[in-house]
Amino acid sequence: MSHAPHTQTESNVLDMIENSPVGAVPHTPTYQDALRKLHATHQVYTSADFKDGHVTVRSLAKLPLFYASNLDAFAAGKIEAGELETNDRIFDRYVASLPGMLRAKAETQRLRAVGRAIHHRKHTGSGEAPTVRDPLHSVFLVPGAGAHPGISGNYLYGSFDEIMHADAPSTWAVTLHDSDDGSSTLQVPMLPEALSAWQDVLASAPFALNELGTLGFKAN
Repeated sequence: MSHAPHTQTESNVLDMIENSPVGAVPHTPTYQDALRKLHATHQVYTSADFKDGHVTVRSLAKLPLFYASNLDAFAAGKIEAGELETNDRIFDRYVASLPGMLRAKAETQRLRAVGRAIHHRKHTGSGEAPTVRDPLHSVFLVPGAGAHPGISGNYLYGSFDEIMHADAPSTWAVTLHDSDDGSSTLQVPMLPEALSAWQDVLASAPFALNELGTLGFKAN
């Protein structure tokens, strides 16, 4: 999201990070001062993949986004929620996009990002089993960071969720997480608002979680 003018030294640091296989910067006062400024203006994040490494926002801007491939059809009302691309398939596409050396670690993060499938109890009462509809839960992954680095490949993972209420209409939440306890959520009462926020997030990537305040998100 952030774009700020920078000095020649800061420009050099951006180039160094992008030209280093591990995102390294020399440990000299001049370069480290420039690096701190670039972090403060959200032009550089701590690397999720290399110890003491960094990654530039302009390089993350070239990365793909991962979300249900038929999201647009759902937003347009052409398909039902149950027809959205599955979360595991979305995560599969994300893993496949990563360099080979990062894929094994990404797989260890699958459960965190995708969650467990919902299993319904077998109906044992008399009569027909009641109709059970699962709440919508669709994951997405976008480049970025939070208070902590993202998951493998420098991605934040998030979900678009329906919150069902027994005696009231569903409400909706869009939530994003870094690799630790950093997260940010927007809760809205209506589906169109949630879809709009979801699409704003996709359009705004890459970003740091604390930048989402401009879209109405709250840090958790």
